[in-house]
Amino acid sequence: MRHFGHIPSASRAGLFHQEPAEFTSDSPASTLAVALGATLYSPATRPRLADDVRKQAARGVVSMVLCLEDSIADADVEAAEANLVRQFAALAAGAGAAVEGGPGAGARVEVGAETPLDVPLLFIRVREPRQITDLVARLGDTVHLLSGFVLPKFTERRGHAFLEALTAAERTCGRRLFAMPVLESPELLHLETRAETLAGIAATVDKYRDRVLALRLGVTDFCSAYGLRRSPDMTAYDVQLVAHVIADVVNVLGRSDGTGFTITGPVWEYFRLGERMFKPQLRRSPFLEGRAEDLRTALIERDLDGLLREIELDRANGLLGKTCIHPTHVVPVHALSVVSHEEYSDAQDILRPEQGGGGVLRSAYTNKMNEVKPHRAWAERTLLRAEVFGVAKEDVGFVDLLTAGLAG
Repeated sequence: MRHFGHIPSASRAGLFHQEPAEFTSDSPASTLAVALGATLYSPATRPRLADDVRKQAARGVVSMVLCLEDSIADADVEAAEANLVRQFAALAAGAGAAVEGGPGAGARVEVGAETPLDVPLLFIRVREPRQITDLVARLGDTVHLLSGFVLPKFTERRGHAFLEALTAAERTCGRRLFAMPVLESPELLHLETRAETLAGIAATVDKYRDRVLALRLGVTDFCSAYGLRRSPDMTAYDVQLVAHVIADVVNVLGRSDGTGFTITGPVWEYFRLGERMFKPQLRRSPFLEGRAEDLRTALIERDLDGLLREIELDRANGLLGKTCIHPTHVVPVHALSVVSHEEYSDAQDILRPEQGGGGVLRSAYTNKMNEVKPHRAWAERTLLRAEVFGVAKEDVGFVDLLTAGLAG
């Protein structure tokens, strides 16, 4: 896999000063945590899920969550589990495989002769610990397509049971499996229990550090606890209850001193045109310079200008990657994850061996101060992001990357 691997190599060469590197499900955890990018969720009940996975991989998706939790009805769980087993078999059979029949129906697998596509990093979102060991056993040899599990409503008490089940499943299948806990419980939101809950979560994920790939934020559940829902004109950071929780989670669990984890951005819920109350948040000038005003109009019509602003705020607040519920969200997340040539230049200057003693440098772009010691952690994170998302050429902006990603 590689980000922007779905666009022609000649187009990539024209966009990138340093192209995104290839990675696999066996790459180091530090690489995969950054490479998750836009993690696309899909209900596990979808009757042609294997086809959906291959289609999204061909469009640039590199991580997906197949959901057995909130996205499906309680009565559908058993059938959804059976459907997952069938769909993994279809994926393992190759790119020409297709499964006919929905959950609960008899499955028929037809295998074609096409060369198999890369399968994204696949995670299953379970409801309870027993599903982890049960599904790994039922998947059999097709478990090699599975990268891990998403653990909902994660707290210290629930987390131990989930992670012990993951450990047992690893022993059963002989394969490395990652956990992605979702931080979304009311105890984390409520002020009087937040500090204790965060401390418990921190102790739990630290104990199982080698198995925790990233922490995910369940902002929809946070809002639900107070009967709130942000509009497409608002980001998660405009909802102060939510913004405060994000800040505290990053404070405790996102530190750059070696104790922190990758924390991913909250879901963006909107993908259709709705009535707007506020002006669009996308300035015209970047699109005029790239002669892509039609793209700007399309993004506004799809309520994606708010998404673009939230992605920028995610990164400014220490988050990387994003939970996505619609394919149209993937390219914007990836385009804004590419390291700009200016960022790359600054990071390289800060990390030069001769700067080990500290000091202050003028940016090569002559527009800012680079202070070596305070900016070192930022520079290290930036170069890791550059490895998996690439570095844009000096004259390439996010509009160019959006346009290429959508066209690819």
